Amino acid sequence: NCLNFGSPEDPDVMWQFEQAVTGLADGCLQLGIPVTGGNVSFYNQTDGTNIIPTPVVGVLGVIDDVADRIGIGFAHPGDAVFLLGETSEHLSGSTWADVIHDGHLGGMPPLPDFEHEQRLARVLVAASKEHLLSSAHDLADGGLSQALVESCLRRGLGVAVTLPDGDPTVQLFSESPGRVIVSLPGSVAAEFAGLCVEHGVPLQRLGEVTELAEFEVVGQFALPLDEIRSRWAAPLREAMAH
Repeated sequence: NCLNFGSPEDPDVMWQFEQAVTGLADGCLQLGIPVTGGNVSFYNQTDGTNIIPTPVVGVLGVIDDVADRIGIGFAHPGDAVFLLGETSEHLSGSTWADVIHDGHLGGMPPLPDFEHEQRLARVLVAASKEHLLSSAHDLADGGLSQALVESCLRRGLGVAVTLPDGDPTVQLFSESPGRVIVSLPGSVAAEFAGLCVEHGVPLQRLGEVTELAEFEVVGQFALPLDEIRSRWAAPLREAMAH
């Protein structure tokens, strides 16, 4: 782990640090993950203002057989796309809130459900060993929209999805934890659904992978992948240009 905080002489910063360490300990105990090392960096300030607390955790896993590895990119046109996990109105502290509300940071962040995370992991490990999945991608920064975009851009395949019921903004940009999108052949969809039921992991079919180089949310919008790729790649290029 790498824990970056402002001045520990500030009571608010010390409270943040204490809570971060407690949370890491709780997670490691419940998930059975050993701590092999780490560091703490204090007094991270800009113009006398403490930085946003930034705990970073790296976890090393072992894949017994690399042939079981699942890539993040959509691989086959016609594959069904499913969402694992539940989506709630978790927009506080999200990328959406930062962009739409000009850097606003506030509200309550989502709380992790470690038991659910373990069940989700068991589903994905079992599915990989049975070679059921063509791709799998976690939902983190940017939520469902970003995961779908990155899955499309990997191999240039498109996707057409229908959002679950509810506010489209929440469905697209919520950063609820414990969620993954997968793609798989229709011939194994029932087997995979049974695996999710066995482990108590919610599953929703969103749509399918397409040959058309387009990201479509049915009834909402359709964007060509070329346009998306140019915007996706621009920030790093613009930063390097300076």
